[in-house]
Amino acid sequence: MATDSEAVTPRHRGAPENTHPREVSLATALAALADPVRLTLVQELAHSAEWERFCGSFDVPVRKAALSHHFAVLRAAGLVEQRDVGPKRYNRLRRAEFEECFPGLLELVLRKPGDERRGVT
Repeated sequence: MATDSEAVTPRHRGAPENTHPREVSLATALAALADPVRLTLVQELAHSAEWERFCGSFDVPVRKAALSHHFAVLRAAGLVEQRDVGPKRYNRLRRAEFEECFPGLLELVLRKPGDERRGVT
């Protein structure tokens, strides 16, 4: 049975810690993008409006705890920024900031297999 103080004190998760891409090494960014689930999350965010997608809106074959881990890795790599709005955690791809630190990397990673290479004749 819960005590009075336990019943009154709600359990809230802390606000997400967002890392700026300038604080991240290239190796960390590449490692984050190497996982197929995380790559899918980045691809889906790349085709969504900013702050449109909340964590539960992604169709990936992992449980909630694993999805939270994948988003934590993407945040730590400076690829994703998150904010809480009510009970939902919304996401945006830090495209401009990431491009400034790692020019062309997102374009390469988001390119679909079979796409023509730019600048190659």
